[in-house]
Amino acid sequence: MQPPAVPDLAHTHARPVHWLATATAMAAVVAAAGLLQPGPATATAAASGGAPAVVRPAPDAATADYPLECGGAPVKIAQRASGDLDGDGNPETVAVVHCEAGSGTPPHALYVLTHAKGGPGARVVATLVESTQQQNVADLAVRDGAVTATLLGYSSPDVPSCCPDEQERVSWRWKGGTFVRATQSDARSV
Repeated sequence: MQPPAVPDLAHTHARPVHWLATATAMAAVVAAAGLLQPGPATATAAASGGAPAVVRPAPDAATADYPLECGGAPVKIAQRASGDLDGDGNPETVAVVHCEAGSGTPPHALYVLTHAKGGPGARVVATLVESTQQQNVADLAVRDGAVTATLLGYSSPDVPSCCPDEQERVSWRWKGGTFVRATQSDARSV
């Protein structure tokens, strides 16, 4: 018979004191793990590279280049509202804009703005109401991811531009990569 290559070690037999020491050490590790927790989770999406996304302030409507033909007249921002419309955690700005005519009631356009890519300022990403629709926008609001407004219009070309005679309450919500318009109540004459 050949002797074993490793000598018989006396301490390889577990005794109750060894089990007690192991249990104490494990309890200390579990207690330390309970005290050393990671920070709370956030609802922001991760940017490329794994860093948390930075929530930016709403775009400034005054810095956008609006697609309006004003014939040399300045563009005027009549109303603005901000909120997160696409669910990315960053607010967009919605702006009611028209050509500054000096007198009368020029038609409004309604635009959705986001931050310009690669620089400061805002850019138009959607047109909700075109100025060619000959409507005015009142009661603009952004709530719960939706844009709401009252559209004031004209039943015929004979109605003076000072006095719209039709009113419609509408909303837009981001769905499937586009803004979907819904009428909140029946259109009515004013």
